[in-house]
Formats: sequence, structure tokens, C-alpha cells
Amino acid sequence: MTQDKLLDGKAVANRIKNQLKERVEALKINGVTPSLATILVGDDPSSETYVRMKGNACERIGILSKKIHLPEDTTTETLLETIEELNHDLSVHGILLQHPVPPQIDERLAFETIAIEKDVDGVTSEGYGQTALGFGTYPSCTPAAIMKIMEDYDINPEGKHAVVVGRSPILGKPVGALLLNQNATVTTCHSRTIDLASHVKHADIVVAAVGKPEFIKGEWIKEGAVVLDAGYNKGNIGDVEYEGAKEKASLITPVPGGVGPVTIAMLLKHTVVSAEKSIVQ
Repeated sequence: MTQDKLLDGKAVANRIKNQLKERVEALKINGVTPSLATILVGDDPSSETYVRMKGNACERIGILSKKIHLPEDTTTETLLETIEELNHDLSVHGILLQHPVPPQIDERLAFETIAIEKDVDGVTSEGYGQTALGFGTYPSCTPAAIMKIMEDYDINPEGKHAVVVGRSPILGKPVGALLLNQNATVTTCHSRTIDLASHVKHADIVVAAVGKPEFIKGEWIKEGAVVLDAGYNKGNIGDVEYEGAKEKASLITPVPGGVGPVTIAMLLKHTVVSAEKSIVQ
């Protein structure tokens, strides 16, 4: 596969972070240090790794990473109290609740408790509604990453048929809305779609967001289609059968090194934007 087919997420993320460093320095001159609070409930190893990666990414560009680690038996009430404290903490500009939380916690209620102006991960229903209507400040970070990659590579979705495979509230649904807002014709499919292959075969743009390794087969990809794989499964495997898909796609994201790095970069960007807004307010 030639490099000119590759949608290099690491390069996109590095460009974003380099621009953010300057904005962070400007904020600090004004006496404001951007701060992202990450809440981890329990001891899930993967979640711990993700939180650590996000914290390290923050620190590399000068964002303060405030880590809150709550025990596995935390109640919904205790978690909501923690979120409310962060809502009222003027030094905190963004709040991220690491998914998933232990089963005794009402995760949706916890997400909804995050103040809209600090919902830099785009998890509240209010934030989703604003994104769908076209005026959201902080769309969910993975959908935002997908749109940013397309923008950086001059992929214009207008008039194109985009097939999104996945319907989660923080990935499949919002990315469909973002594509629709840019005048794509969007078909949303999922793991229970009948004859999924026939839908994918007609797609100019394929967004894979179903959370199943190599669920989308390479032979389904239309010649010349753009493939954006937001899946990340055990063994560094995406939701798309990469080896087969890369032969037919005009452009494709690798896993890892595609959508993932840009997702983290968009989280950083949203936190910086929130900090900038705090000065204006």
C-alpha cells in the first residue's frame, strides 16, 4: 500500500497539538491554565491506561490534568457529588468521565450531570442535540476527530453517500449528524442491519464505529471509497478488515495511528477552547 493512500492520524494530531501549545501559552500569560479533570471509577486496566494517556497528552502541551480516582463500589450519588464539585470549580475547564463505569452506577445520569460548558467530551444529551442542530461547541471527540481528518485531507462530504456502521450516542449517531450537516447523504447501519454488505458497497465514505473486530469486510468496500475506521479492538485491530479494504479504498485510516490520536487531540482542543471562553465570560 502506498503512503498516499494513508490517512495519517498521528500527523493530524501533531498539527493540532502544535497549534494548541501557542494558545495555552497565551492563556497562561492571561493568568489561566487550562485544566481537564478526568474521573475514573474502579480499577479497569484499559480505562486506567486511557486516562493515563489523556493525562500525559495534556501535560505535554501545558494543560493541567486533574485526576480523580474513585473506588469500584462508588455509588451514583457519590459520583454525582464529585461531578457537581468540578462543575463549580472555576479552575477546571473540562470534565471527562471515563467509560465504562461499574454496573451499579447510572452512567447516563452521571453524564447528564456534567455542566454543558465543561462537557468537552461531548457526552451530554444537550451537547448531542446542539451538535445535531449544527451549533454545538464540543461534539463528541471521536466524531470530531473523523471530521478533522477529512478536513485536513480535503475530503468534502457534500453530495457523497456516507455509510456509518454503528449507532452509539457518542460515536455513530453524532458523526452521522456532523456528516449530514456538511451535506452528505447519510445511511446509519449497525450490527443488526440486514444485508449490511449491500449498504457498504454503495458508500463513498465508510465510517466504521461498531466495536467489532474486522466486522466490515474488505470485499464490501467500493472502489475508490474513503474508509475511516474508528474501531479499536484487542490486538490493535480495527472494525474494518484492513488488508482487504486498503486494496480498494482511495484513502483509509490505519489502526492504530488513525482516528485514535486525533480523538485525544480534539479533547485537548475542546479543553483549551473552554479555558478561552472562561476569560471572555
